[in-house]
Amino acid sequence: MASPSTDTKIFGFLPQEAVPGALLVVTALMAMIVVNSPLAGLYHAILDTKVTIGPTEGGIEMKFSYWIKNGLMAIFFFFVGLELKRELLEGQLSNLTAAILPIISAAGGMAVPALIFLFFAAPAGFGHGWAIPAATDIAFALGVLSLLGNRVPPALKAFLLAVAVVDDLGAIVIVAFFYTETLHLSYLVQAGVVMGVLIAMNRFKVRAIGLYVLVGVVLWVFMHQSGVSGTIAGVLVAACVPMRDRHDKSPLHEAEHDFRPWVLYGIMPVFAFANAGVDLAGAEKYLTHPVTLGAGLGLVLGKPIGIALSGYLAGKVMRAKLPGTFPQMVGVACVAGIGFTMSLFIGALAFKDPALATPTRLGVYAGSVISAILGLLILSRVLPTAEKVAPSTEGDETAPFIKPEPVFEARDRAD
Repeated sequence: MASPSTDTKIFGFLPQEAVPGALLVVTALMAMIVVNSPLAGLYHAILDTKVTIGPTEGGIEMKFSYWIKNGLMAIFFFFVGLELKRELLEGQLSNLTAAILPIISAAGGMAVPALIFLFFAAPAGFGHGWAIPAATDIAFALGVLSLLGNRVPPALKAFLLAVAVVDDLGAIVIVAFFYTETLHLSYLVQAGVVMGVLIAMNRFKVRAIGLYVLVGVVLWVFMHQSGVSGTIAGVLVAACVPMRDRHDKSPLHEAEHDFRPWVLYGIMPVFAFANAGVDLAGAEKYLTHPVTLGAGLGLVLGKPIGIALSGYLAGKVMRAKLPGTFPQMVGVACVAGIGFTMSLFIGALAFKDPALATPTRLGVYAGSVISAILGLLILSRVLPTAEKVAPSTEGDETAPFIKPEPVFEARDRAD
C-alpha cells in the first residue's frame, strides 16, 4: 500500500513525534479562520452537502460531515485497533502484572473527568456528553511530551502510552455501548456473519490486508445500518488481522506501518478541519455554558486527579515500581488531558443539536490547551535538566503512533 510522504521539513524545528500534533493545531486554526471569514458559508455548505454512496435505491446517504465522522474515522479506529492488539499481545499491556498500574490509572482518568462533566452539565440536561473529557488524543499527547526531549524518562513515556492505549479501548467501548441509539437486529445478524468470515480469515492466517479492508467495508455497511457506530467496524477488523502469518511475518505490523501516515497526516487533519471550526461571534456567552465548563474542567482537573492519584495510590498498595515521582506523574497526567480529536469525536456523537457544537468545541479547546501548557510547565520543573540526562542508546519504542517500527525501517532500506 503506497503511503503519502511523511516529509516534515515544514515543521523542521520540531521533534518528529510532535509533527502530527502541530499539524492538528494548524488545521484547527485554519478551520477557525475559515469559519470566521467570508468563506464560512462555503465551509458549512460543503459539510452539509448530502452525499450518496451505493446504488441509487438503497445507497447510504449522509452529509459530507457525517461521512468524515463515520467513514474516515472508521479507518482511524482500524488503526487504533491495530495498535491496541499489538500492545495487548507484545507491548506495554502484554504483561498483566505490569499493565495493572496503567489500567487503574486510565480507569481513574476516565471516571473523574466524567464525574466533573456530570457535576456541571447534568443539572442543565446535558449529561449525555459525560464521556467527552474522558478521552485522550494519543498522537497529540505524545507529541507534546516529545518537546521535552530526552529529559523524559522512558518509564514515563511508556506509562503515558499505556494509559492512552487503555483510554482508547475505553473510548471504543463507550462509543459502542453508550452512543448507539436504535438497534436493528437483522443488520446485526448480517454483521455477525461477516465477522465470522473475518475470524475464519484470521484462523487461516490470511495476510492480504486488502481483503480485510474489503470485507471490512461490508461489515461497516451492516454496522452502520444496524444503528451501531460504523467506526466500531474498524476496531473489529483490526482485531482479526493476524499478528503472525505462516511465514512468521507480521501482517498487523505491516498494516500499522502502512496506515500510520494516512491516519496522522490525512484523516486526523481532515476530521479536525471539519469539526474544529468555532464561530467566535458571540462565543463569549458560551464560556460559562455547562458543557464548556464540564468538558474544559474535566480535561484540566479530572485527568491529572484521576490518572496521577489513582496510579500513585495503586502503586503504593501493590508495592509496584512507579514510573516516576508523584509530581512527574501529575505532569504526565496533565498532558493526558489533551482530548482534542477523540473528545471532539465523542462530542459529535453525544450532541446532535448544532447549538451545542460551540460550547463543546470551546471546552475541548480550552481544556486541551491548558492541559498541554500545565503539563509542560510541571514537567519542565520536576524532570532532570538536559545536562543531567545521559544520552539514550535505545530506540524510542514508546511512541508507535508516531515512529515506524525498526523492522520496517530495515525492510524499507532493503527494498
